[in-house]
Amino acid sequence: MTTLRDHLAYTPQPLKFGTSGRRGQVIDLTQLEIYTNVLAEIYYLQSLPLSQGGIQTGDDFYYAYDLRPSSTRYVDEQETRRGGLCQAVEQALKDGGMRPLNLGAIPTPALTYFALQRGKGSIMVTGSHIPFDRNGYKLNTSKGELMKRDEQPINELVERTREEIMGQSCSESLFDEQELGPVLPEARTAYIQRFIDFFEGESLQGMTILAYQHSAVGRDLLVEIFEKFDATVIPVGRSETFVPIDTEAIDQAQLDTVQKLYDGVGQLSVDAVISTDGDSDRPLILAPREGKLCFFGGDLLGMIVAQFLDADAAVVPISANDAIDHGPLSKITEPKTKIGSPYVIAGMQLATEKGRTQVCGWEANGGFLTGSDLKRNGKRLSALPTRDAMLPLLCALFAAQNQRMTLTDLFATLPKRYSRAALLRNFPRSASLKIINRFSPPDAIMREISFNDASHQITIRDSSNSPIDTQAGDEIKRIRTELETIFSPHRGFGPVIRLNYTDGVRMYFGNGDVAHFRPSGNADELRIYAIADRQERADDIAMQGVAEPDGLLRRLQNAV
Repeated sequence: MTTLRDHLAYTPQPLKFGTSGRRGQVIDLTQLEIYTNVLAEIYYLQSLPLSQGGIQTGDDFYYAYDLRPSSTRYVDEQETRRGGLCQAVEQALKDGGMRPLNLGAIPTPALTYFALQRGKGSIMVTGSHIPFDRNGYKLNTSKGELMKRDEQPINELVERTREEIMGQSCSESLFDEQELGPVLPEARTAYIQRFIDFFEGESLQGMTILAYQHSAVGRDLLVEIFEKFDATVIPVGRSETFVPIDTEAIDQAQLDTVQKLYDGVGQLSVDAVISTDGDSDRPLILAPREGKLCFFGGDLLGMIVAQFLDADAAVVPISANDAIDHGPLSKITEPKTKIGSPYVIAGMQLATEKGRTQVCGWEANGGFLTGSDLKRNGKRLSALPTRDAMLPLLCALFAAQNQRMTLTDLFATLPKRYSRAALLRNFPRSASLKIINRFSPPDAIMREISFNDASHQITIRDSSNSPIDTQAGDEIKRIRTELETIFSPHRGFGPVIRLNYTDGVRMYFGNGDVAHFRPSGNADELRIYAIADRQERADDIAMQGVAEPDGLLRRLQNAV
């Protein structure tokens, strides 16, 4: 018997979990690989009790997709035909005993909200913000996102499923260029209604907003939702070619593009420019100041939103701007988490268990999550523990409108700490991990290290903030010395006074600067996060980080 393995003309590249979901290069995203992974994940969800997000055979199972061509059709990739991810997803759902229902091209949070309200599982086919030559998907249980604890048993089940499929007799393709099921409009409608109900009575009348549409899957919703609240919305920059926008590490070329769109509307008085990333779960917001657009990072945006929603618990990752530690939100901030929505969700669950009732979280990319139902002005917003872009954009503009302030003035009310992120693309993950290992302490339990040069004392604490006794003092001094050689006074840095290893390597300097480096969880990228007392300094640190050929990140690479 000729098996499928014997017949393959390529070597399958297993899909890996990233920060949230599975991602890979389109050349490796064969329909067979997508089918194998999704089928195994369906088996996994079917093995769980309903109370833990399980699903039942025969149930509805929803899927949606972004506007990347490979999400729904074949594309030519390195002289091979790849893509049609949704077709593979739909076939896996059928073969897994589920009833696949197509919700169409809608934002990730719209899909997730609709499915969770019905207690059903869902899959979003999206590459989010990562480069155009990549794609992937994100699976949700009937209770919410997959958590990190789910990844190992799923991967084990994927390998068993792969062996079964590869050992089957070779036959005609299950996929071909088949049509997807008809698009159901209900999820899109429910997502809009979610905001209309919660913000009933609020108005943006008198505001003029530019909606930078590019290739975001929620580009038309961006216009429609804000028009529902009486704003004048001008759509600009629509593109039928996919534009990968990383709202966490927006680069100067992208900012220049948005500035030109703003300049192009002439004498119109524009209050804000809004946009999202590809699958519309991360917001982008800018506002003019003396004709120049100011970009507001997602971690600062989250602070504005948490205050507007009167949150009593806020969960943010370690990469967030530390302005949150210097203002009124410091009283409700939960312990900082690793980077990625599953960690933020776990932190929100812990806050809820402690009795908090207005629980939210956000990431440096601006994606805003709600861990409990929120109440405001007699209205209730049901919990949506996944990234959302529309909610934070609406809240920021309502906050400015209600306080009769410009957006720039509103953000100026926050503690004066400024951030910027940047990255090096096509940076092998293996090289990133060598860097992290080189500058990490010998014991993984060591979470934070503080240096007191006056007393020559080194204090080491674990994740619960308990002190640790260690004999690794010489190794820790070596790490500090090497970091100070790269992040040197010549480059504007003070002495390293604290190191944090929650996720990557985060350095606190005596002059108030913060620099943090870590590999991306979704792509071969090495990222740097910068915080300073001035925006210009934060920008400078980030740009020094990614400068070629001898910027800070390259110097870290040279050290290993």
